[in-house]
Formats: sequence, C-alpha cells, structure tokens
Amino acid sequence: MKKEDASRLITEIGIVPVVRAANAKQALMAVEAVCAGGIPIVEITMTVPGAIDLIAQIAGSVGATVLVGAGTVLDAETARRCIAAGAQFVVSPGFDRETIEIVKREGKVVMAGALTPTEIAAAWKSGADFVKIFPCGPVGGAKYIRALRGPFPQIPFVPTGGVNLETAADFIRAGAAALGVGGELVQADALKAGKGQLIVENARKFVEAVHAARAAM
Repeated sequence: MKKEDASRLITEIGIVPVVRAANAKQALMAVEAVCAGGIPIVEITMTVPGAIDLIAQIAGSVGATVLVGAGTVLDAETARRCIAAGAQFVVSPGFDRETIEIVKREGKVVMAGALTPTEIAAAWKSGADFVKIFPCGPVGGAKYIRALRGPFPQIPFVPTGGVNLETAADFIRAGAAALGVGGELVQADALKAGKGQLIVENARKFVEAVHAARAAM
C-alpha cells in the first residue's frame, strides 16, 4: 500500500488498535478479531514476544487487506527491521528524530509520540505524518487535544491513553484525526480466554462511536 493510502485509511477508519499480547497466538487472534469488527488496521507492539517475526507473518498472509504497523518502536534500527518485515506504519511512544528520519526515508507512515507543545512541534518539523499524544488521559484527555488544536491546527493528532468507549466521541469532537486504543479494545482477559468475539464486538462499538461523532459535527 502506498504511503498516502495508508495515511488516508488511518484517518478514514479513525481507530488504530494497539495489540499487546502474551504470545503470537493471542496477537493473531486479536488481528482477526479487530478486522472482523470493521477495523482493517493493527499495530503490533514490540512488547509482544517475537513481534517482528509476527509482523512478517501478518504482512505475508493478510497484508493486502490489513494495514500492519509496528508499535512501541524506540529506535531507528528497530524501525528499519519492522519495515523490512512488512510494517506499513511505525509508531513510537516518544519523539526520536532518527526513527522519524528512517521511516520517512523508507517511504512509510510514521506516527511519532509526543506530549508537550515543544515535543509536538519538534516531531512535526522532523516529518511525522501523525503525532501520537501519549499518555493523553492523565494530562486532560479530550480537553488537552482541544487546547492543542489552537496552536497546531495543521497537525493530525492521535491521542492514546485514556481512550475508551465513553471518551472516544469526545476525542473526535476535540479534533483528533484518529484514536489509538489498546486494552479497552483488545482486552487482555478476552485474549487469555480465547474469546475473540468480545474483541469483535468492541471493535464494532468503537467504529460506531467514531462515525457517530463525526456525523454529528
């Protein structure tokens, strides 16, 4: 998928499921479930055992229909390896200029983590396609995103941390381009119990929440 198409899909769907799982089997179940729930996007974090091999497996099997990304990427070398494995987008929890540069050089989407206005400005100037506001909940949630829209109206924000079904609409109305959702969507208990249908239902609810909030704006 072309970079422009990947960025468009993230914005259109409005949800980036963050998969943190105990093993590859659970992660694959999460991928299948969120896709069945209407979200053809998945972010595999580097905290999943064998994460890069898992990205390669997903990209090789369903990469034509699912946008596969790498999350919790802390450095440029890890970003390079994830992209080589098939990642179409790379997400970092904080601002790292070298990571942004290598993802840009590889022609993939980069979602750089930031929190303060200084970090946000630096990430955007360095070439980030999206700026992930993390952890967003503890610093004000949707109110913080709304405040940031004033000085940074041109930056597509992806709040992560504190995003759930109760707050999703507020984040969209505040101006978020998309939402990063982890345990509130891909529940650890559901993965452990093998109850993928619960995640399917969660995904559908998040899709509905985003669509409804946008339609009401």
